[in-house]
Amino acid sequence: MQQRKVVVTGLGTVSPLGNSIPEFWNNLIAGKSGAAPITKFDTTKFKTKFACEVKNYNPLNYFEKAEIRKMDPFTQYALVSTEEALKDAGLELDQIDKTRVGVIWGSGNGGFYTFQQEIMDYARGDGTPRINPYFIPKVIVDIASGWIAMKHGFMGLNFTTVSACATSTTAIIDAMNYIRWNKADIIVAGGSEAAVNEAGVGGFGALKALSTRNDSPQTASRPFDVDRDGFVMGEGAGSLILEEYEHAKRRGAKIYAEVAGGGMSADAYHLTATHPEGLGAMLGMKWALEDANLKPEDVDYLNPHATSTPVGDESEMKAVSKFFGEHKRKLLISATKSATGHLLGGAGAIEAIISIKSISEEIIPPTINTQHIDPGLPEGLNIVLGESRKHSVNVALSNTFGFGGHNASAVFVKV
Repeated sequence: MQQRKVVVTGLGTVSPLGNSIPEFWNNLIAGKSGAAPITKFDTTKFKTKFACEVKNYNPLNYFEKAEIRKMDPFTQYALVSTEEALKDAGLELDQIDKTRVGVIWGSGNGGFYTFQQEIMDYARGDGTPRINPYFIPKVIVDIASGWIAMKHGFMGLNFTTVSACATSTTAIIDAMNYIRWNKADIIVAGGSEAAVNEAGVGGFGALKALSTRNDSPQTASRPFDVDRDGFVMGEGAGSLILEEYEHAKRRGAKIYAEVAGGGMSADAYHLTATHPEGLGAMLGMKWALEDANLKPEDVDYLNPHATSTPVGDESEMKAVSKFFGEHKRKLLISATKSATGHLLGGAGAIEAIISIKSISEEIIPPTINTQHIDPGLPEGLNIVLGESRKHSVNVALSNTFGFGGHNASAVFVKV
């Protein structure tokens, strides 16, 4: 039996570069940075005082007060981005079989903001557990997928992926496979994160994972640069509508790209560090392209994980250099976390959107802030620096890697 083809018909976002796809994309290709001093808490005693926060976001523009009390920001971002994606897909929700519509939504931390808030409130009290009755439903990581389904009546498969910073790429790969297996016709896939708070910034800071370039936040995320000193925390959401190709064709849907393959692997090496030779990363890319029935030389654009950490960037580029061989000289690479920051569990979805838009718009967004390529990186890499580049993209590959050694790579192809 012929494998069912999976395509993307809708996109949506809440992000540090804008709260809609047009605003986000225009700022990204213009080379703007989403980084700025943190506004959500007092950073006086923190080593890192900046992040890529979501801006100009007021939940009252999207939800009733009673709803807001029941939702952590990570769930709000999920719902807002999905609303845009559904509208973008042109779905007439009263005319489709909702038992064939699923949701696979990822988050690395879930209701991190709510968890911190409730525990701090308890600690300031007299020991009486005056806990918000919505505490648990706001915190649990799977609640965003539940909210999306309840909001729109989607009764198909529904679950959450958690693989740290590979999370929402994993969600997209899972969604692709479930549609291939005829378990659904449409799946909302993506991820969201809202970890710009004391616990998030303090915790990642304690790991020495964050940049401390407080004198110049907008230039702090500088993947591949010899002076990179850590990643910049981001927040927000990316939502994609994945749909079976014939189903999309029958309803005359706009098709952005095909989700052609996915590969997942484990470094089996270290709690937080990537394998120094990128062995797991190579496996993920290899299996993703094999799944798509493509070869390394077929790939036009790579959106790498490239968080701007000294060890991570180097190990990934070693993997890229070895896996792509001489094709690395033609392969266009741009590290968009330089502009968005690192959205943790939401990173894969945002970068899938970027990869898909590079196909549909024939524009490669730039790696910003990088001035001096680290001489320790492999030679011959074709990194798009400073400005966007017009270029036809038929095949895009997106990499995301997470603490615990999780690797996920997704392949998107022009239809």
